[in-house]
Amino acid sequence: MNYNKFMDRNTVCLQGLNIDTFDINSALEYACNISGQVVTLNPEMVINAGKNPAFASIINKAELVIPDGVGVELGLKILGHNVKRIAGIEFSRKLIDLYAKAGRSIAFVGAKPEILEKAIQNLKAETPEIEVAYAHDGYFKDDEQILSELKNVNPALVFVALGSPKQEEFIAKAKTIIPAALMIGVGGSFDVWSGVVQRAPKIYQVLCIEWLYRTVKDPKRFKRIFPTLPLFVLKVFKEKLFGRV
Repeated sequence: MNYNKFMDRNTVCLQGLNIDTFDINSALEYACNISGQVVTLNPEMVINAGKNPAFASIINKAELVIPDGVGVELGLKILGHNVKRIAGIEFSRKLIDLYAKAGRSIAFVGAKPEILEKAIQNLKAETPEIEVAYAHDGYFKDDEQILSELKNVNPALVFVALGSPKQEEFIAKAKTIIPAALMIGVGGSFDVWSGVVQRAPKIYQVLCIEWLYRTVKDPKRFKRIFPTLPLFVLKVFKEKLFGRV
């Protein structure tokens, strides 16, 4: 891997998972000088990792793990770590600009065909320098075919929007196929970049309650957030009091 020689990782542990402590600017600088996997961690993923050792291993083998969900920031604060949240969608969008301006190619994998097409169209309008080396929707059954096609185009940066844990599992396999690429799972970011889904207004972002805005807009998310978030907080308090069990 092409690690940044002048920046060392400093990680803290939450529920057995190692999380980087970079602020967004340092995380971007670090990411632009490495290859491998970036994980944007939220409480759902932490709970899933607690049930799925293979998924936990993928996270701990990632080259960069940023605390995406505000719940992760809260969990770290409970454990005495002052690590600020880095919104995955904001981090990813800034990466696009940095890679585009450096003339480094980008690939997109995931979402519905029309969502993917519109997202790329909008990104090109905003950042004309962007070089799209590859694009494929998320409706495929054969990972090996997609991995082979990615290998042929050899992009510098790959965004994978397949939902978690599928996107992280896909990237973990892709690391061995295109080891020089930086790859990041971006969940529903393509929906936002396409304009089909609106990101929460700035005030929600500043107050770190984007999850509330999304839940009000899409009440089906309520079942996903609860009881996951309270369970996550309870587990972190247990870790604080009794250590990792």
